[in-house]
Amino acid sequence: MVDLTAEMAALWAALARVQGAGAGGRVIQFVAAHQGEGTSTVAREFARMAAVRARKPVWLVDADLENPSQLDAVCAEPERFGRVGPPASATPDQSIFYAVRPPIRSRNGVPVADRRLTVARSALGGRLWVSRFSVELVPPGRRAKVLSDGTYWSALRRHADTVVIDCPAADRAETAEVLAPLVDATVLVVAADDTDARQASALKTRIEEAGGRCIGLVFNRAQVQTPKFLRRFVG
Repeated sequence: MVDLTAEMAALWAALARVQGAGAGGRVIQFVAAHQGEGTSTVAREFARMAAVRARKPVWLVDADLENPSQLDAVCAEPERFGRVGPPASATPDQSIFYAVRPPIRSRNGVPVADRRLTVARSALGGRLWVSRFSVELVPPGRRAKVLSDGTYWSALRRHADTVVIDCPAADRAETAEVLAPLVDATVLVVAADDTDARQASALKTRIEEAGGRCIGLVFNRAQVQTPKFLRRFVG
């Protein structure tokens, strides 16, 4: 387990100025330009830090609809996240942030609500809620796609201090770009051994062109200062 406590404390302080829409909690998404840069670890550790400090629950939404891993990771670290609670509904108003196409139907032809494919379980004594999309229940020939609709996020804001979205890498899916105009901030994750900043720069541009706001960068896997060629990507 990589200890990112110091980095997450600094990120928490840097994001203090990010406010949620209206009177609701804030929504922050984490994404990397390509797979393997440690986005899930960073998002999970930030959610843990936020949950310990927040007055209301924090939600960690696993937006990887092909390979969800956050809940398994939380369950594997009871010494850090505590006992995980039983499955519960992941939506406060029956909305959800994706759609399965073609729609799934039961044996008698009745459509299965997309929201039923995602559950949430509590951790840290109810301070943190972690979602999981049940990809194993999606029949062959169907695919879940993230929606460019803010209904779900607006509903979740009313029940959370902070909503942390763990997005799949941009080289796998356009999730972060779709969600960019719906969230309050985007944090880019760059691996310490990634010396080519062009992909991160291109992703920042796409996020902003989609209507999003890149407000931070986490230089993962190293206890060093962020190189100058990366510093100019956030502002």
